[in-house]
Amino acid sequence: MNTPSAIRKVYQGITERHQMFRMFDRHAQRPNRFEGDVSSLYAGEWFEITEREHDYMFEILPPLWIRGSMFAMREFLTGSVTSVFFALRIDRTIRFFHGYCDLSEAGSVEAMRLAIIERETRPVRGMTRDERIEHIWSATADAYRGYSDEAAADHPQSHRAITLFSASGSSRLKLLDDLTDDEIASKLPVQLRHLPDALAA
Repeated sequence: MNTPSAIRKVYQGITERHQMFRMFDRHAQRPNRFEGDVSSLYAGEWFEITEREHDYMFEILPPLWIRGSMFAMREFLTGSVTSVFFALRIDRTIRFFHGYCDLSEAGSVEAMRLAIIERETRPVRGMTRDERIEHIWSATADAYRGYSDEAAADHPQSHRAITLFSASGSSRLKLLDDLTDDEIASKLPVQLRHLPDALAA
């Protein structure tokens, strides 16, 4: 199932190289991976990277274009969606981000730049439920996440699911969107469990 291409933060924290490359295709396990137009699945996703990874990606291939503190990768992920890297001054500090932008949509890059700045300059550090869900999906190892057609016949197909463990050690798959607040808290790292709810932009 493809989700709408709203601009969305999909990882809380700064990714190093291994995690960054893993984040480039968070949907690699999807059923029928090479079928259909999946632009909306990727377009709008963004996360923070280190300066080192930003510079590494700048040098890996000649950019498609450079505009001020942004550059786009020449190699498209799918359709007209490609990686755009940002170096943004936020609260007097230069920070670095990766986002997937659909270049066929006029203004998509600028919209993402503004969305990142707006999200990262909020006065209260917090996370929305959607951000918690996306972080869990991003941080869960492939062996412990999958899609509902692998989970149970009575689940809607191609919805994301992750493994939950009971106190006795048994495990079961549950749809990501159906996680309770307690289940979400149990899947988050300790430093993120008690962050206040953030208002969606």
